[in-house]
Amino acid sequence: MEPSKEEILAGYGRARRDLRAWLAGATAADLRRASDGTRWTNEELLFHMVFGYMVVRVLLPLVHVVSRLPPPVGKAFAAVLNAGTRPFDAVNYWGSRAATLVYNRERMGRKLDRTIAALSRRLEHESSRSLMRSMAFPDRWDPFFKPRMTLNAIYAYPTWHFDFHARQLTVRLLDDPGAS
Repeated sequence: MEPSKEEILAGYGRARRDLRAWLAGATAADLRRASDGTRWTNEELLFHMVFGYMVVRVLLPLVHVVSRLPPPVGKAFAAVLNAGTRPFDAVNYWGSRAATLVYNRERMGRKLDRTIAALSRRLEHESSRSLMRSMAFPDRWDPFFKPRMTLNAIYAYPTWHFDFHARQLTVRLLDDPGAS
């Protein structure tokens, strides 16, 4: 079952609060430390988590257009994107590393706030019918991408992505009872 608008919006709010807590509680050394299970530092991984929300802003109009095309067109489009998985992975990795030069700890919280505000406004205006629109997706690009995804799942995706990567951080939330 797909999450409701309210659940998606609640996830957005929690992600904003969590990012703020990580950024407020982390030292410069914490942010430079390697994350667990990725090649990114904690700061690079935090930006990558923010980037998941930024990507959805680009995906939404794409889903609105491609979901109206004949299914074979969407399937061919997803196949072409899947064929480009290797270059995508390189751009995804290096892009997150480079982006922290701009969206560092001082700016990434504001970027997430603006991005989530825009996503929330769009989500509020979506009808239940539009949220059920779907298209074929490049499922090799991300473990949360499925061969076919609804617009509703696209709105939920960045929080799934955020939560997955949050477990790889080696910096803890300020209010984390397990933090020392």
